[in-house]
Amino acid sequence: MFYFQDPSLLAFQKRVQEQIHRNNLTTQFSVGSIPSDSQLRDVLDIHDYGPLLAVYRQWFNRLQRSKQLERYRYFGDRYLITIDGSQYFNSEKIHCKRCLHKEKSNGHTEYYHQVLQSALVHPDRREVIPLAPEFIRMQDRSNKQDCESVAALRAINKIRCAHRQLPAVIVGDALYATEAVITAVTKQRFSFLLGVKPGSHTTLFEDIAGFRRGGLLDRLQKTKRDGRRYLYEWVSEVPLYATANSPVVNFVEFQIFDAADKRTRHFSWITDLPLTKETIEELVRGARARWKIENENFNTLKNHGYHLEHNFGHGASHLSEAFFVLNTLGFFMHQIFALVDGLYQAARGRFSSRQEYWNILRASLQLMVFDSWDHLLTRIHDPPLPAP
Repeated sequence: MFYFQDPSLLAFQKRVQEQIHRNNLTTQFSVGSIPSDSQLRDVLDIHDYGPLLAVYRQWFNRLQRSKQLERYRYFGDRYLITIDGSQYFNSEKIHCKRCLHKEKSNGHTEYYHQVLQSALVHPDRREVIPLAPEFIRMQDRSNKQDCESVAALRAINKIRCAHRQLPAVIVGDALYATEAVITAVTKQRFSFLLGVKPGSHTTLFEDIAGFRRGGLLDRLQKTKRDGRRYLYEWVSEVPLYATANSPVVNFVEFQIFDAADKRTRHFSWITDLPLTKETIEELVRGARARWKIENENFNTLKNHGYHLEHNFGHGASHLSEAFFVLNTLGFFMHQIFALVDGLYQAARGRFSSRQEYWNILRASLQLMVFDSWDHLLTRIHDPPLPAP
């Protein structure tokens, strides 16, 4: 269902009732029969989906062994791993024991699900490689609500457990620029590249303002052909907080000015990576790759065919999270196709949008039976000419 991006479980069930589509399930996936939608929901809700999380690591390792991840290396032999949280379900009526909740101003209770997603990214590549999600939820045997920053600590530890020797830089927004996260990152032998903001890191920006007045910031300025001006400023070894045991970090500020010299963009980060005139541009490009997880991951899953925010079924225990895992595994498989499968790439190239492409694939399965996935792609890419 998620592999072919069906918009709802009911729509999928209606399709498989047709014998011709049932045959395609057999030829494509070796499925002999499929349970009803209610039975499917019951089974997924009862059973822990934990074993499915190992699939992310298995597929990642296969990409790594086949050298497909070489093109994702950045800062020498490192990789960029972005982390970000997102809400994918909310309701005032439907909820389960893992739902977070908050009281609204109208007196109603809103229930919702959040997840922290990690992904391998590269500034020059559209495809992202998702890692296993970390759900932000009510914890077992506790009435305490989970939060994104605590989920990040769990995620960082799990990434290292799953990928023991992976050299990586953890990239995230200002929410993660804390002593706890930095300690966890360095303990797990990762580097960090984290956003900071004046509102959440007051003393740091006060120190930077003093360095600027004293002319102590290193600077690099470049003007583009269209008249835009890029200004890089940085300083090494400054305390993140005004405390004796504060982490010591390197600070970067990046500003973009238009042809009229009006500032249009402004970003700031902290890192443990060395800052020089030779490395500063590469570092800023890596930091800005954080938006890949929003644009190429969450935005695609929510708005470009995967229907992530659709309630396929909520259940009482595991169902909502199990559907999220299965959906993102479908997305992961499509990212692999886009990286390594020449036939998939050629067929995809015939269509301007991702949604149009998958609409055609689903429609074709309703009309014809195909011997295999390759057979389907071949017909999409090179349909037979009409008889003369």
